[in-house]
Amino acid sequence: MKKRVVITGLGIVAPNGVGISAFSDAIKKGISGIEFLPELRDLNFSCQLGAAPKISEEKKREYLTDLQLRNFNSSGILYGVIAGMDALKDAGIKPALPEEEALWDLGIIFGTGISGVDKFREAIHKIDDGNVRRLGSTSVVQTMTSGVSAYLGGLIGAGNMVTANSSACATGTEALLMGYEHIAAGKAKYMLCGSTSDSGPYIWGGFDAMKVTTYKYNDAPNEVAGPMSADASGFVPGSGAGAFVLESLESAQERGATIYAEILGGAINNGGQRNGGSMTAPNSSAIQKCIKDALKVSNTAASEIDYINGHLTATIKDPDEIENWTHALGRKGKDFPYINSLKGMTGHCLSTSGSVEIVSAILQLHEGFVFPNVNCENLHPKIASLISSEKISLKMQKTSLQTIVKASFGFGDVNACVIFKKI
Repeated sequence: MKKRVVITGLGIVAPNGVGISAFSDAIKKGISGIEFLPELRDLNFSCQLGAAPKISEEKKREYLTDLQLRNFNSSGILYGVIAGMDALKDAGIKPALPEEEALWDLGIIFGTGISGVDKFREAIHKIDDGNVRRLGSTSVVQTMTSGVSAYLGGLIGAGNMVTANSSACATGTEALLMGYEHIAAGKAKYMLCGSTSDSGPYIWGGFDAMKVTTYKYNDAPNEVAGPMSADASGFVPGSGAGAFVLESLESAQERGATIYAEILGGAINNGGQRNGGSMTAPNSSAIQKCIKDALKVSNTAASEIDYINGHLTATIKDPDEIENWTHALGRKGKDFPYINSLKGMTGHCLSTSGSVEIVSAILQLHEGFVFPNVNCENLHPKIASLISSEKISLKMQKTSLQTIVKASFGFGDVNACVIFKKI
């Protein structure tokens, strides 16, 4: 018999707030972390805006020692370590001491897109200059995809499965579902899941070259047209990390832990880059199937969904996403659930978008509110024809939520969808 799985800890490192308290306050007030970055202007980027968390040197040393920070140059691993350790602390689970046994019942699935790109660049220059012996002993662990999970594994003493996944923008949502299955099958008591993304031009440059980022608001970062707006002209690149502790309902109740939400189930699929899907564009049939499959496996009726945390990126695909939701749920107009997108405040955080957005979704479910859609006053006409504008709130609303859904759609035509319920 499958175990029921709940979320008992949250951690967040976002462009508009580091730590749950700061982040929760920011999303309620619609505070954006998007800003003009002179570095991008100097590098001739079309989009000279970005969104990255602010981490002080003092903050770094709360999580990593001076020795660990020597020659350290991986923003993604730093973000992931902070979010992951905060989630563990929030759940009330203590890491194993160095002299103790590993925590055999605690595993980690923490994903990323590219790890330590700045460290990789640094290493390439040293090799090209014939200084391979000066790479240092940590260049490999800072640049391997599993670097973030490996760092967390050592800090915590995790003794169960410790691994990393990588599925573009769906990485964080996929990591949660992988952890859910591991606990539901009785293979672990606790799973720390999430995802992270490096910040900076070497991560963001490819998207600038693809012309999927906006160039129209370089002089007005607070006015960037948000997802679902008729004025949306592309996303702002972002970064950060989100983390969550999963455990069985039985374990959480025994510990007296805070239960943020129950994970009812979800689905992961791929559009096969067929029927309109491609390496960079989603297959609408696959998206609809993913949503329907998530509802089916979680034994949830479409009519029960109170709120959707959308993937919505402020690109030309936003109206298509809304249309896919209407078809998958069989709900339109005023019958449609509330829907919003965090990307108006954090930019598109790429491989960590799913995890930071899950944290935002869980906070809304737990505290009973819907955060505002930023800079979406001029709603896209196709979206307005499909769903009622009152479901796209422009101000924070206090409302009781019971069952919510989060979906992420990534490059490679990969999709992930998960259903959460309040206990």
